Amino acid sequence: MAKLEFDQLLEAGAHFGHLKRKWNPAMAPYIFMERNGIHIIDLYKTIAKAEEAAAALKQIAKSGKKILFVATKKQAKAVVEEKAKIINMPYVIERWPGGMLTNFPTIRKAVKKMSNIDRMMKDGTFDTLSKREKLQVTRQRAKLEKMLGSIQDLTRLPAALFVVDVMKERIAVKEANRLGIPVFGIVDTNSDPSEVDFVIPANDDASKAIDLILGYICDAIKEGLEERKIEKADAAAAEEQDEENAAPRRERKSKVAKKERIKKEDKDAINASVVSKFAKDEEE
Repeated sequence: MAKLEFDQLLEAGAHFGHLKRKWNPAMAPYIFMERNGIHIIDLYKTIAKAEEAAAALKQIAKSGKKILFVATKKQAKAVVEEKAKIINMPYVIERWPGGMLTNFPTIRKAVKKMSNIDRMMKDGTFDTLSKREKLQVTRQRAKLEKMLGSIQDLTRLPAALFVVDVMKERIAVKEANRLGIPVFGIVDTNSDPSEVDFVIPANDDASKAIDLILGYICDAIKEGLEERKIEKADAAAAEEQDEENAAPRRERKSKVAKKERIKKEDKDAINASVVSKFAKDEEE
């Protein structure tokens, strides 16, 4: 995995914070200086925090759990959609549906409804509907696809939330905090970092900075997924090898058991012969 470089972040404008008058004092540890009324973010701390977040997300991906990406702001939508699709992770880039985490069963019902409409279109049921009903169903399907299409494969609550702009996505962050789901986020100087478990201090308005940081994070997740595949393949190979090694042992045990059975049968036959001879001698 390529490292996040200082010069790259500088060129992408990741160091530009908000106006000094709009700052959140809790972000003071991540601010390097103030210039022309604008806070400048300490990029060395950005790199350190990004590495920490990447390592944690890598382990989550390695364990086979899902990470939900959230970014509904214009500058981040396309980037999040592109990066999340590459690593096959769910994402939300339209309006955050309230209660998506805290009322997850209801969201799953809506997703199931979308799947039912797809089934209707495949099995021919859709063709039996009237023109007006078809139009209603099509519109409903399009609306559900826009809102929930990216989380169609999310069958359970995500193991982590990655957020771009924690102020804009505050409802998602609050829901995750309530459920104890760890939150990873790109946090600007006007935001409150106390609600984020893994803070990555950076400019959350620059699309280049978002793209650079997300690319680094997604590379780490991809590594975790690849390591999981390798471990599963190694485990399967080890199991197969154990099975192959067990076959000769079973065969040897079978041969020993057969010999013991033959010995027992021979012994029983001898005993029966002796008993028969004694019985015959007594009769005489």
